[in-house]
Amino acid sequence: MGAWELLLVGVVMLLGLSGVLVPGAPGSWLVWAAVLWWAFEDPKALSWGVLAGATAALFVAQVIRWRLPPRRLRSSGATPRMAVYAGVGALLGFVVVPVLGAIPGYVGGAYLAERLRLGGHGEAMASVRSVMRRGGTSVLVELFTCLLITGAWLGAVLFG
Repeated sequence: MGAWELLLVGVVMLLGLSGVLVPGAPGSWLVWAAVLWWAFEDPKALSWGVLAGATAALFVAQVIRWRLPPRRLRSSGATPRMAVYAGVGALLGFVVVPVLGAIPGYVGGAYLAERLRLGGHGEAMASVRSVMRRGGTSVLVELFTCLLITGAWLGAVLFG
């Protein structure tokens, strides 16, 4: 698989990661489709293993999301700005503290957005708590899974 094709697969994955944060967008399926495309274009045992792992991880994430309360982010007061801050925080956390840093990065990004919007610590904490209860956890599970899949793909491309 050439460099341009790998770049296109990476762009589709980034679109999928962004799509996780947009209500109604098929973000996780875009990430999975990018891995599927890569596996078909570069048929090796490693690429098929990444595809199988991505499929299993997305299945587990869907089961977890079905057990969580349904998403009601609009009624919780979540803003698009908060979604962007939370997504960037999760990505930075995933890179700075490998893998597990995505969780505090997500919550920290949401808190920062609310702190800037509301001004005080107490109001920001109450808002983040409300958002996490009304669907933010579901978004976090899906985003974390997509970050894991993207990290596995990137590791396989760079080191495999």
